Amino acid sequence: MPVIMNGEYFFPDTTLLVTHYNRSSSLERLLSTFQTLNCRFEDIVVSDDCSKPEHLEKVKAIQPQYNFRLITTPKNKGLGNNINKGQDAVTTKYTLYVQEDFEPATIFPAHFVDAQQLMNENKELDIIRFYAYFRYPTLKPYSKGFSEMVFSYWNMNNIKFYVYSDHPHLRRNDFFEKFGRYKEGIKSDMTEYKMAISFLQKGGRGLFYNEFTQLFFQKNSSAEPSTVPREHWRQRKNIFIRFLRLLYLQYKVIKCTWDLKFMR
Repeated sequence: MPVIMNGEYFFPDTTLLVTHYNRSSSLERLLSTFQTLNCRFEDIVVSDDCSKPEHLEKVKAIQPQYNFRLITTPKNKGLGNNINKGQDAVTTKYTLYVQEDFEPATIFPAHFVDAQQLMNENKELDIIRFYAYFRYPTLKPYSKGFSEMVFSYWNMNNIKFYVYSDHPHLRRNDFFEKFGRYKEGIKSDMTEYKMAISFLQKGGRGLFYNEFTQLFFQKNSSAEPSTVPREHWRQRKNIFIRFLRLLYLQYKVIKCTWDLKFMR
């Protein structure tokens, strides 16, 4: 259980797992913010995916200050491998997974206390999500500002398939046993998608923080931009492009439904 004393938060059952690749300043900002918020964990694991020497050197330089374990690899193997080897190093009951380009808000520690309490009270919960680009389509009010994500085949929003998401979340240490390991050797968005499908196939249950943009902020500076390329055509306002996107999303709903039923 969390220990709260004189404005300090200590989570003895939790490891902060951070995946990192070529964004050492972002990593330092993340760890520094947790420190400023007096938010401490039993352990911190930084899993690095063969960053460039200048970034890896900086990560090693700040290691004594933030007291984390660094898990490295001699070859870049992608997000799936990076999460797998990082999670393999975790020994605590819970994992708080955060990619290095996020920053916790000042209100995060108090709500993280609530999340752990809810996890402890309901053993059927597998994940609690703290951030998203969009609200999950079907939410059932739960407790303490969280709602349960309810998957519905009838909802035509493709976001419904992402009960699981790579965005910051809390999960249990039996995650791999229940849902399998992350797929390796494929693009990061497909790694996330395949885990999301597995999560649904295995009957995973999760909560979603209602004010989903208030607990973490994603920070991508020009100096350290996102390492995941985005398809800019999706952001354009042209009517024709919007029509194509609508067709694409409906195709995606059909494809995801097929994968959910038959993919193993």
